[in-house]
Amino acid sequence: MVPSVLIVDDEKHTREGLQEALADAYDVSVAANADEAFNLMDAQEFDVILTDLRMPGKSGLKVIDKALTLPNKPAVLMMTAYGNIESAVEAMKRGAVDFLTKPVNIERLEVLIQRALKTRTLEVEVKQLHERLDEKFNFEGIVGNSARLQEVIDRVRLVAPSRATILIEGESGTGKELIAQAVHQCSPRARAPFIAVHCAALSENLLESELFGHERGAFTGATERRVGRFESADTGTLFLDEIGEISASTQVKLLRFLESRTIERVGGNKPLELDVRLVAATNRNLEQLVKDGKFREDLFFRLNVVRILMPPLRARPEDIPLLLAHYLNYFSKENGLPPLTLEPGALQTLQSYPWPGNIRELRNFCENAVVLRRGGKLSEFDLEPKYRGVAAADGSGTPVAAAANPLSVEENEKRLLREALIKARGNRTKAAQLMGISRRTLHRKLSQWPELDVTD
Repeated sequence: MVPSVLIVDDEKHTREGLQEALADAYDVSVAANADEAFNLMDAQEFDVILTDLRMPGKSGLKVIDKALTLPNKPAVLMMTAYGNIESAVEAMKRGAVDFLTKPVNIERLEVLIQRALKTRTLEVEVKQLHERLDEKFNFEGIVGNSARLQEVIDRVRLVAPSRATILIEGESGTGKELIAQAVHQCSPRARAPFIAVHCAALSENLLESELFGHERGAFTGATERRVGRFESADTGTLFLDEIGEISASTQVKLLRFLESRTIERVGGNKPLELDVRLVAATNRNLEQLVKDGKFREDLFFRLNVVRILMPPLRARPEDIPLLLAHYLNYFSKENGLPPLTLEPGALQTLQSYPWPGNIRELRNFCENAVVLRRGGKLSEFDLEPKYRGVAAADGSGTPVAAAANPLSVEENEKRLLREALIKARGNRTKAAQLMGISRRTLHRKLSQWPELDVTD
C-alpha cells in the first residue's frame, strides 16, 4: 500500500511544489491551514504529516498535538522559514520526529520521510506485539475440551499457516470470530492487522465504502478520499462476518478481489494490489442461498476453500460446565464480587438446557447471575423457568405445570440426534448439518446408538 502524506502550509506555491515532488512515491493530500488539516485527519488516516510551523490562525504545533491524539499516530515533520534551535526543540518536545528549514531540500525530505515510516512501522509492530502478549491470546481463550471442539482446533492449527481463504459456518453465538482470531494468531500474519467487519450491520452502499474505501466525490458527502478495510488489512487478515448478507454488487467486487487480489475504491478506476488473507463466516446455509439465486456460486466456491464448522453448544454439552465456571469467575472478578458457584442440581439443569443462543447466551446468563446474586450458590430452583423446562404462564397468565425432570446429557443428545434424523428424512449429511456436526461424528454417534437411525 502506498504511504500517505499530508502537507500543511499556508503558502500555495510551497504546498503545491511539495505535492508535485512527492506525488510519484506517495499518496499526497494538502491543507492550507491547521483547520483544513484537522478535517482531513478526522476523515482519513495519514502515515506522515509535513507541516509548516508558522501559519495564520493555529500554528504547526497544534497540528502536532492533533496528530498525537489519532489512533494510528502518524509521524510529523516540522518545517519553517524561521529555523532556529528554539523552534526545533519545541517541535521535538511536542512530538515531531524531525525538523526542516525552508526552502526544503527535496532529497533530504524524502530521506526523513522514509526514516519516519520505518520508525513508525517498528513502533506499531512493537505495540501490537505487546498487546498480544498482554492479552495472551491463544487457544486457551477457546474454552472446552470436547471432541467436537478439538476437531475445530486441530483444523485451525492445520490451515492457519497457509494462505488459503477460510469459511467458518455455525449458528449465531458459537464463537466464529474467536476462531477467526485464532486462525490469524496462528498464522505468519499474526503481527499484522486483524480487521473484522460485520456485514449485516451496514447498508449496501455503506458496506462497499467501508470495505473498499472511496474517492473524493464518489457520492454525495464523499468530500475526501477514504481508505477501506481491505487496505487497512493489507499484509494481515480481513474477517467478514455474516457474509451471506452482502448484496449482489458487493459479491461481484469481493469475487474480483479473490480472483485478482486487487480492489478499486468506490468512484475510482485504479486497481490496488493487496496482500490480505480473507476469513468469512456465516450462520446461513450458503449452498441453499446459491440454489435460491441469492448468492453467487463462483463466489461460494472461492470462499469455501477451507471449511470450518463450529458446533452449537447443545452438540458439545460436556463443555458447558467449563464455560459456566469460566464466565462466572470472569464476571465475578470484573465486577469485584465474591465468586458465584452452582449447586449440582443447577449445573445438571443448565447442562441439559439446549442454549439456542449458544455461547453468547451462556455468557449473558453468567453475567446476569453474577450481578444479581452477588456471590454465594445458585440452585436449580433459582433458575428462570425456561432453564428448568417450565413455561412461566400460558396466554391467560395461568401458571403452566412443570415439564418432566430434565433429561440427562446423553438422553438430551440422543433426542436431538433423533429429531435431526427425522427432519432430514434419514439423510445423514443433512442431519449432520442440522446438528452442526461433521458427517464423521454423526456416523460415530449412530454406531454407538444404532437404534436412533431412521430410513427415508
